[in-house]
Amino acid sequence: MKISRSDLPLVAATAPIFVFFTLPIAYLVSVSFKTKDDVLSGRFLPTSPTLDNWPAAFEAAHLSGFIANSVAVSLLAGALTLLLTLPAAYAVLRLGIGGKWLADLTLSSYMAPPIVALIPLFYLLKAIGLLNTHAGLVMLYGFANIPVAFWLLTPFLRRMPLEIEQAAALDGAGPLRILVHIVVPIIVPGIVATLIIVSVLAYNEFLFASAFTFSDETRTLPVGISLFRGDRLVNFGQMAAASLAGIAPVYLVALFLQRYLVAGLAHGGLK
Repeated sequence: MKISRSDLPLVAATAPIFVFFTLPIAYLVSVSFKTKDDVLSGRFLPTSPTLDNWPAAFEAAHLSGFIANSVAVSLLAGALTLLLTLPAAYAVLRLGIGGKWLADLTLSSYMAPPIVALIPLFYLLKAIGLLNTHAGLVMLYGFANIPVAFWLLTPFLRRMPLEIEQAAALDGAGPLRILVHIVVPIIVPGIVATLIIVSVLAYNEFLFASAFTFSDETRTLPVGISLFRGDRLVNFGQMAAASLAGIAPVYLVALFLQRYLVAGLAHGGLK
């Protein structure tokens, strides 16, 4: 693709942003091929590149299991968030249930720091038998990300032409049928974009996962990566390799679904 002179200011403006976001990943790749001495030297590039960190990262910890746990928990939690949020957002915006104060209350609840709910949630999960289980994490993440999903889905629902829904209502369709058969197919890009974002939030979550899971069978990736830190030293090379292996699923999802992600976020931002 040829860059014209008119594009140069845009390229100059976006280049620092590109470097800002790619430099940490580049350094992580570099560290994953460093020996312990290279890491301590502080040099950006390894002087004696090694592949030992990669197999060691999978052997030293239950890394593949941690990644599988994170993928399963994040996808199920994202699906639960959408299942709860989409009907609720439609009811608030289209049916007038709750009014503006309910929408504001839903969004403002996300401002509370998660740590204030740590102890109550611990005893709640213990009481219902979901402590140290994937189901417990799915439930927590599914409910915790409702404000984000509500905020992301609201623009799509507001841009829906009322005439389409009114025509369906005249044909005898109820609110649930209108939502499932008319609204959902139209706002698929927004739904996919929302699913990706809330799933990534669940995939990266550390606080609840570290407090409510105690075994390798239930731990997620962020908690598993923290296990590379020993009592006296941190194996940065193995931790970097584990981190890169862990973010690979997220990048693959973003790569294959970028059409929906970009279209969803762009259309959702239009007034």
